[in-house]
Parts: sequence; C-alpha cells; structure tokens
Amino acid sequence: MKYFYAVVHKDVDSAFGVTFPDLPGCFSAADDIQGVMANACDALALWFQDAADVTPMSLEQARNVVADDLADGAFLIAVPRIKNDNRSTRLNISMDAGMAEAIDKAATERSLTRSAFIAQAARNEIERRH
Repeated sequence: MKYFYAVVHKDVDSAFGVTFPDLPGCFSAADDIQGVMANACDALALWFQDAADVTPMSLEQARNVVADDLADGAFLIAVPRIKNDNRSTRLNISMDAGMAEAIDKAATERSLTRSAFIAQAARNEIERRH
C-alpha cells in the first residue's frame, strides 16, 4: 500500500477541493470535512484505472510543491492507495464466534460473502483512519 499526499483547499462558501500534486488531473471534492478522505480515495482508485503505477512524492517534496497553497491555508493529507490486484489470497484467521456470527449476518443482509464483507470493512477502516 502506498500513500499519496493531497492538498485540501477550502474557500468560503465552497466545498473542500482535493488535488494530488504528483498525479495530474486527479482531484475530488467534498461538501464537508468528513467526506474528504473517502472522496480522495475514490479519486485515486479512478485515476489509477487508466494510469501506470507512480511512485508517490515524499512529504517534503509535496510540501515544497504546494508551499504557496499551504501558506494560503490549505493542508496536506496522506491518502492510502490500496492496489486492486484482481487475485484472491486465501487467509486463515481466528476471531470470537459471536463476531463471526455478526459478520455472517451483516454480510448476508448486504448480499455479500463473509470474505467480501471483511475485505470491505478492512478497506473502510484503512481509508477512514488516514
């Protein structure tokens, strides 16, 4: 998993705008701060559908590139990119039986397999935490 730095802009009476200094044309927006990370993760995923792999800038490089934006009140966030390899890996995990039952019930309600539910929950947690 790689992290790409994104600059978040917010003007009065506007949405939060998100751009990636090392990914030309990759951008997103969110009406509130809670939606910034999720929308930025979606933008990364969409951008990489049609682009070759890129080595992310370092934090210092990103700060230098967007120094003027930062001076004007913008801020940087580290956005995780979870690469979709389209291949499965078999895992053996252990958990409390009650948790497994709750996962199975929630997965069934969403028409997902246990594996798909756990993978989505893990993606949500990784993307939410950064």
